[in-house]
Amino acid sequence: MYMDKITEAISHFVGLFEITLEQARLRKAYDEFKAAQAVEEETPELASQTVNVDAGYDLEDFVPSIEYSPVAPKLVLTTPWSDFQFAPPDIPAIPQPDVAYPGFLFHPDAPPMGSAPSRLILPHIEPPGSVAVLINQELRLSDNDYVGAGGHGLKFSPAAADHAAEMATLLGAAADLSPIDDLEMPGSSEEIVAFIKTAGERLNGYPEETDGEADVFVVKADVIEGTYVNGQSMDEAPKLDDHLPEKHRRAEEEDEDEEEEAEQPSYTPGSGSIDIDVSVELEAGGNLLVNSVAMANNWLQSPVCAVMGDHVELNAIIQINVSCDSDLVSSSINGWGLNATDPTQGFNIAMFKRIDPSAEAAASQAKQGDFPKHWVVTEVEGDLLIMNWIQQYTFMMDNDVSVLSSSGVKTLVTAGANTAANDISLDELGFNYDLIVVGGNIYDANIIHQLNVLLDNDLIGAVDGFQTTGEGAASTSGNLLWNQANIVNYGAADRFEAMSEAYRKACESLQNGKADLSDILGDGPFAGIGAIRVLYISGDILNLQYIKQTTILGDSDQVALAMNALAHPEADWTISTGTNSLVNYAYIADVDSTGKTYVGGGIYSDEILIQAELISTGPDLGGQNPDVLVNEAVAFLDDDMLAPEASQNVAYPSLVPETYSDPMQSVLA
Repeated sequence: MYMDKITEAISHFVGLFEITLEQARLRKAYDEFKAAQAVEEETPELASQTVNVDAGYDLEDFVPSIEYSPVAPKLVLTTPWSDFQFAPPDIPAIPQPDVAYPGFLFHPDAPPMGSAPSRLILPHIEPPGSVAVLINQELRLSDNDYVGAGGHGLKFSPAAADHAAEMATLLGAAADLSPIDDLEMPGSSEEIVAFIKTAGERLNGYPEETDGEADVFVVKADVIEGTYVNGQSMDEAPKLDDHLPEKHRRAEEEDEDEEEEAEQPSYTPGSGSIDIDVSVELEAGGNLLVNSVAMANNWLQSPVCAVMGDHVELNAIIQINVSCDSDLVSSSINGWGLNATDPTQGFNIAMFKRIDPSAEAAASQAKQGDFPKHWVVTEVEGDLLIMNWIQQYTFMMDNDVSVLSSSGVKTLVTAGANTAANDISLDELGFNYDLIVVGGNIYDANIIHQLNVLLDNDLIGAVDGFQTTGEGAASTSGNLLWNQANIVNYGAADRFEAMSEAYRKACESLQNGKADLSDILGDGPFAGIGAIRVLYISGDILNLQYIKQTTILGDSDQVALAMNALAHPEADWTISTGTNSLVNYAYIADVDSTGKTYVGGGIYSDEILIQAELISTGPDLGGQNPDVLVNEAVAFLDDDMLAPEASQNVAYPSLVPETYSDPMQSVLA
């Protein structure tokens, strides 16, 4: 804005006037301040005194857990006095009875005394409670991979195999081999009794000879002792480590004193070329599936047991291996080292064993000749339940499709080598009594059911023009199916005796609520015991130990071997589509009566072993050429096949915020 000369002169004048006015105001305020300062009286200084401070204690660091001992209280000794005198009357002692009344002890040889009899305080014992353990472990894995490695420019699209139908056929065949596969878990005491009876009837009715394709071995007896491997009695069971594939074996433990020398890196300066070991290695199998259970039932134990009703015992092991391993391998790799001498192996290993603790205790009991004269009883009204129901289920599908070629480098493809493991370790430690009296029946069952199912139908074919001058190795089998079960009973098989009249009267007295066990105190197992501890169960003892293990693996791989665009026939090839391991291991240790068992009813004992192996040869692939199947499923990739499909272009939200409309913001920042 421009001003004329007159306006500019007036503006300068007004400005000078304002400055002069402001200076006059400031001078007036300053003069008043100086006048007031001149007449102001001086303020006297405050009196001060020096104070010397001396801290005679040094601060130390924090000291935790300082102990403090208070001063002991002062005790004043006083002596109470009384002039009261008591003269007890002279009362003759009552003759000592020969029988000890409940709760009181009178020594028969003691002379009459004027004092009151001494009292025997018997121990208090707790009754056991029922125990039920229900465990269900499931592992499911689907690892169906598609692998294309190398510069072959091919897409391998084999016809979809109906693996589900093939697996269903194998599972149906396995179910036909098991007589108790469809039994469900009981939910009450009545259902437990029905389960044990039904399982016993079906197992006893299982035919010892079958007309099917399976190889079945059956043993039925009152008592089975020893180890059986695939239907053969053996002195010693084979070891798992000796039969596992090399890749699944545990590394040997080294001595702690041995120290491994670490490799020191070294290099040589200079220039030159690097030699590469051109190779292609595929691991499409090598899966490991494990179910393991170790269970010890020591919930209820006694050297003597008396049951008014029946004693029913059932020990059974059912082991089934079902496999289908039909492979098609191209004739163009006949010069390779085919591992045909290592077929799929199946092992069913079962052991029945009994341990008699009473034989070891016989010598020690002979040295102690005193028998008890007293007893203490605890009672369980109704049934006592001891149940362990364990199920382990492992299901894995590893059907891989691969098309491979050598591009002049070291290629390693792992599409398998999965590991799935279920593991249970259970120890039940309960109560120990000198005598167990059961008013009802005893049902004691130990059942192990093991099943392995393997489907491993592999295809290895070569695309037209495939050739190799390097070394080659292919393995399509070498699988392991392993079932191992052990049942160990603590208690002799011949410990049962008919109930004597003395024990029958003692049991009836407990049933009537008037415990009188004087007639059985002289039984041999009670020697050396001061007062016997008695457990009375008015109902039944239901002891059910059940283990079911199922392992299922589908590993049908399809591999196409092709040449690279820039051929490298000198490559070494290693193809593995088998070497899978399916392992079921179960161990039951059941502690029964360690001495005598007196039975008022019937004695029923069944021990059954079923070992079955079914090797399926279907589907029939023997007349097909794997190279023809591979070439029919191979197509060359063009630009349209390499481009992504439009349906796959999904618009995802952006994680970066949008820019502001100010174009200078980024510059000024």
